[in-house]
Amino acid sequence: MHILILGGTTEARALAGLLHAEGRPDLRVTSSLAGRVARPRLPEGEVRIGGFGGVDGLVEWLGGHAVDAVIDATHPFAGRISFNAARAAATAHVPLLALRRPGWVPAEGDRWHSVPSLEAAAETLDGLGDRVFLTTGRMGLATFAGLPQWFLVRSVDAPEGPAPARTELLLDRGPFTLDGERDLLARHRIDVVVTKDSGGAATAPKLTAAREAGLPVVLVRRPPAPGGVPVAETAGEAAGWVSGGFRAAALGG
Repeated sequence: MHILILGGTTEARALAGLLHAEGRPDLRVTSSLAGRVARPRLPEGEVRIGGFGGVDGLVEWLGGHAVDAVIDATHPFAGRISFNAARAAATAHVPLLALRRPGWVPAEGDRWHSVPSLEAAAETLDGLGDRVFLTTGRMGLATFAGLPQWFLVRSVDAPEGPAPARTELLLDRGPFTLDGERDLLARHRIDVVVTKDSGGAATAPKLTAAREAGLPVVLVRRPPAPGGVPVAETAGEAAGWVSGGFRAAALGG
């Protein structure tokens, strides 16, 4: 049995570890990473890095490598690969599961401004403050390039292309601690936080720190995901789907 994990997330690495720990000689697991991070954290087992060349390329790869099932454990904002995976799996008649961590839920005291896009986030910043903590990834920094605010940009790798004129870059990788996020907001005198609804615990402490400090948060909502695909919320659920022979009933969510 050959399982392809479209990965790059914490959940994808956890799933590869769980399947590898089973020690099944009949189970082969390949994790595929997009290659957008210079030094990715590699999962256990086989790893391939790079794109497939669209839907047709993925269909060819599935057939050429005798893949029995695909698990889409990509980032919630990596929308294109999720739709490509859905089309390719349907074309190749291969079962597909989405491993998608739940989005964040506001708590009492949160001052969230929910927006549909980075462009809307940039427009929403007007009047919220002059010092912005921006954690939306390095790919969308150009959206904020023409704004007058000061930006603290946190990213795993250095961004390329246009950036705001007043920018300080912080290269760092989660998970982050609550104490660390409290200190960061205070030390840089942050007025407003801008982030994507990635979900998960690794980067959630910034939301708690912002709530404690009474700061507004501009939160970019997730893009649409393919319909008709069974969803697991944890690596354990996804591992159960594999063990159960790809039955949707094996999922707890």
